[in-house]
Amino acid sequence: MLFDIMLRDAPIAIKLLNVLIWIVALLPALTFHEWAHGYAAYKLGDRTAKADGRLSLNPLDHIDPLGAVMMFLVGFGWAKPVPVNTRNFKNPKRDLAITSAAGPLMNFIVAFVSTFFAVFTLWLAQRYNAMNTTVEVIYLVFEYSATLNLGLGLFNLIPLPPLDGSNVLMCLLPPKAAMQYSKIRYYSHYIFLGLIILSRLSIPFNPLSLLGFARDFIFDGFWSLAVKMIAPFFEFFFF
Repeated sequence: MLFDIMLRDAPIAIKLLNVLIWIVALLPALTFHEWAHGYAAYKLGDRTAKADGRLSLNPLDHIDPLGAVMMFLVGFGWAKPVPVNTRNFKNPKRDLAITSAAGPLMNFIVAFVSTFFAVFTLWLAQRYNAMNTTVEVIYLVFEYSATLNLGLGLFNLIPLPPLDGSNVLMCLLPPKAAMQYSKIRYYSHYIFLGLIILSRLSIPFNPLSLLGFARDFIFDGFWSLAVKMIAPFFEFFFF
């Protein structure tokens, strides 16, 4: 996604501004995702993330190099996994599934809130005829936040280690099947490298395009819902 921004036919100042907005939107997406994992584990009895300093809202504590490269190239990626010790859970399989799902769920929540405020920003600007560069920048921050959070949440639901979807799936599988499935982790980096290469090739379809379709579909749904909520929201809080 950031890679595509730099290839756009636009003045360098506009490109750099979009890159800055993209980074401003990305860092909270990664941070809230991993914080949600740590907080869910903490509430379920595991203090490992807190003891390791990962129950944090500092973005620098959560950046993963390969995941950042994926976000840079294709708009999908992941952060550095929060440490979890399942021995501290009362029900290890259930609690690990909940902890793993907490990250993507947080991304979807942030995506909807961001979509709402993107719509709200445009609605206010149009209502008071106040559209200007500052308003456009604020709108782009919320729009990028929505799409990045959706991309991060959807990508992490892919059932490939070390993504969250693999942990949820292994918690649902019988023990023997889960053990066999866990061996995929030895090949995950090669699979991700293949996905990066395929995503940059000029072919009509690639595996990540399905995530793009899903992201755009959900974003459109969030947008429609936000539009319906704007008028009642504005009347409730401002009149």
